[in-house]
Amino acid sequence: MPSITELVDRVERLLLRHAELQRTNALLAQQIQTLSQERDSLRSRLSAARQRIDALLDRLPVEGSDSGKSST
Repeated sequence: MPSITELVDRVERLLLRHAELQRTNALLAQQIQTLSQERDSLRSRLSAARQRIDALLDRLPVEGSDSGKSST
């Protein structure tokens, strides 16, 4: 059976490890938030770019069967 001193040492190590894991978890949560904001920004930029491309495509002349092409 472990002595009280050994148990106290083990509990102290566990408490230190717990605190370390809490700090790591907080950092990871912050990274998730930052990456989520970056993802949302990129999605917004992509959507805007798609809208600009769609607008440009709408401005292109529609090809007709005989418009500007010679039949051969």
